[in-house]
This record gives sequence, C-alpha cells and structure tokens, in this order.
Amino acid sequence: MLTLPDTPYTLVLRTDFSDEDAWVAVCAASIAPSVDGFAASLAFVSDPAFAGLSPRQVAALPKVTYRSFLFLVDNVTVTDPETPLVALDLLREPGRWFRVVPAELWSIESNLSIANMDFSEFADAVDPDGVFRGFST
Repeated sequence: MLTLPDTPYTLVLRTDFSDEDAWVAVCAASIAPSVDGFAASLAFVSDPAFAGLSPRQVAALPKVTYRSFLFLVDNVTVTDPETPLVALDLLREPGRWFRVVPAELWSIESNLSIANMDFSEFADAVDPDGVFRGFST
C-alpha cells in the first residue's frame, strides 16, 4: 500500500515526472533564502509511485508519521513560468489546497510547522488566480 513517506522535514512530493530540469529548479528555488534570510526546511521526495496523483488522492494516503500539510510539485508547477507548488492541508480541511510561488514557500512552511498560523490564513490570502504570492501590505 502506498503511504506518504516519513521525512525529517516538511514534505515536498513530486507527482509529475515530465521535466527533470524543472524539478531541480523548483527544489532549488524552494529552499533559497528570502531577502530577510528565512528559508524553508524541506525534504524532497521524487518517487514515481506518486506519479499523477491529485491533491485529493495524496490527502487520502495513509501517513507513517503526523503531518498537517505538505507541498506537491505537479504538472502545473513544472510548466507554469512561476512554478507554483501545491500547498495541501492534511489537518483541518484535508484535501484543501492552493498554489504558492517558491519565494513564499518558506513563510507557509515556517508558520505552519510551529502552529503560528493556520492553513486557512494562507489559503484565504491567495490572489484571484489561486496563487499565494505573500500577504499584501
């Protein structure tokens, strides 16, 4: 049975295997420090067993360890110029998701990992196209 992998850091799960260079670029962009020096603590998993899974399918997978959220790299991520990843809720509203540009991934990962904010606070702050690009000031 397929289960979400146990990782020491927040999981970034690859579900699209069409572009290796895009995968490598998304991984690098996701861990790049922000202008203020903040960076996400991420574990990247590239396992073809997860190929093609939707956010809902991933949310329904059994978990080896506790996870309240994770990120997905899907076909939109590797084909869209902004490379927006999927942020997926596994706790309060399992299966709820939105997209996030790599430069803002650290904010979500950091705040959700320490329960400083709720998933909904980020999900409710997406731009009209469904992508989180940071909080407007």
